[in-house]
This record gives sequence, structure tokens and C-alpha cells, in this order.
Amino acid sequence: RQFPGCGNIVTFSQFLFIAVEGFIFEASFGRKRPAIPIRNYFIMVAMFFTVSVVNNYALNLNIAMPLHMIFRSGSLIASMALGIIILKKRYSVSKYTSIALVSLGIFTCTFMSAKQVASDSSLSQEDGPQAFLWWLLGIAALTFALLMSARMGIFQETLYQKFGKHSKEALFYNHALPLPGFLLLAPNIYQHAVLFNQSELFQVPVIGLTLPIMWFYLLMNVITQYVCIRGVFILTTECTSLTVTLVVTLRKFVSLIFSILYFQNPFTGWHWLGTAFVFVGTLMYTEVWNSLGPLLARCWRRRRPKEE
Repeated sequence: RQFPGCGNIVTFSQFLFIAVEGFIFEASFGRKRPAIPIRNYFIMVAMFFTVSVVNNYALNLNIAMPLHMIFRSGSLIASMALGIIILKKRYSVSKYTSIALVSLGIFTCTFMSAKQVASDSSLSQEDGPQAFLWWLLGIAALTFALLMSARMGIFQETLYQKFGKHSKEALFYNHALPLPGFLLLAPNIYQHAVLFNQSELFQVPVIGLTLPIMWFYLLMNVITQYVCIRGVFILTTECTSLTVTLVVTLRKFVSLIFSILYFQNPFTGWHWLGTAFVFVGTLMYTEVWNSLGPLLARCWRRRRPKEE
């Protein structure tokens, strides 16, 4: 919020921390050979790095964080579309209905955000059209990242079927191999490091260490991101892709609610309606209702004898 363009230094810090941790504990300082051929990781990493960087730059293009979260929640649409095109998959009517709900939700939120950008009273008559064009470019960037992320998921699924699931190894290589790519972003990373040094001082509770508050925010972000991404990679080996998608999407929903309430981001009734479409469609796609029904029935049967 203080530095909207700081996405690259945040991503670089996350990648560096996870790569160092993986090099020590997973790769045994480079002595352990990967179970999946390294060339496959290079392909996956190219996709992963591109998605991360493009998503970061979208925030510089008049894309508000709530819209960013909602748009990325449309990964089910992209996954289904590419699954049909590449893997020749076919789905039930309920799946297509759920995807239609998700699409409608994202369209509603995107359309209302477009109206907000176009009618922003703080913009001059000259800046208004230019800001709207930058916003359109941001939407194009988010769409590209969404499709690239879905393609990466299909590629990853294919690799796991062929070589087995190695979550810790994939986590390490997905973060270690892209590190040289950040040299292209070095000026931007250095610029924001200087800005972080100039932020107000903050005393860390308990340990009493004093440091610029933006570095404290970055440290907390890196730690929580490590916990999050490691959990997701483990989840991919333990659960179906539908369950993983459900968990990640619900996590985005909680982040969205927190972003709206805590940071007081603009959110109209139409945005809430679009959000409801997105998450109801996601739940319908994962068929969570079919699992909850028998579970509730079993709980009810166990409870009734006690009550009688």
C-alpha cells in the first residue's frame, strides 16, 4: 500500500529464502540428484517466474488488490478451458454451470471496477482515458498470467504422473532456478530497497530490535509465504487437484474479506454479488456439496440415539 510497485523485491525475497532453505535441507548442499529431470524443471520455472512477475506488474496498472484476488480466483476457468483443449477432457453439466457462475462473477467485478476507474474524480480529464488504458493493460496482464498458470498446472500434473510426486523437490527447484532471472529486475529491486531503508523505524516486539518498518513487513511476508507455499505443495501430493483448488480459493476469499475490511478498499454491492458468484461456482465445481451431504447425515445418525 505504501509502495505499490514493490512486488519484485517481495517476490525476490520469497524466492531467495525458499531456495536457501531448500538447498540446505532438500538438496543437501547440491549433493542430492533430482528425481524429476532438471530440464522439466526449467520449463516449469519459466512459467512460474513469468506468472509471478506479470502478476506483480499488474498492480502497477491501476489494478486494485481486491480485483487482483478475484481475477486470480478464476483459475478454474482457465484450467477447464486448457484441459479441454490440451488434454481433451470432458465435463458434466454441473461443471459447466459452475464455470459460468465463476465467469459471471469475475465479469461483474471487472466491469464495476472499470466504471470506478473511468469515473475516478481525482483524475483530470487528460489523465482519465490514460488511466483507463493502463487498467485495460492490467486486465490483459492478469488474463495472460491466469492462462499461463493453468498451463503450468497441467504441465506439473503430467510430470507428477510420469515421475511421481516430489513436493519438496519441486518447491526448491521452482524457487532456486528463477533466481538469475531477477538480475533483469535488479534496478527495480534496488530502488525499492532504498525506499524501504527510508521508511519509519519500528521496534520489533519481544526481541526489541529496531529496523525500518517496511523491512519488518517484508520479513513477515516472507515467513508467511513460506508456510503457505510449502503447505500448497504438500497438499498437491496428498489431495486431488480439486481439493487443492478449493482450499486455495477459500484462502483467497478470506484474504479478500480482510483486504476490504482492514484496508477499507472500495467494494460495492455489485462487487459482493460478483464475489458470491465466484465462490459459489468454485464450491459447485469441486462438488463439495456431495461430500458434505453424507457427512452431515452420518453426524445426524450418530447424534440421534443420544438425544432419544
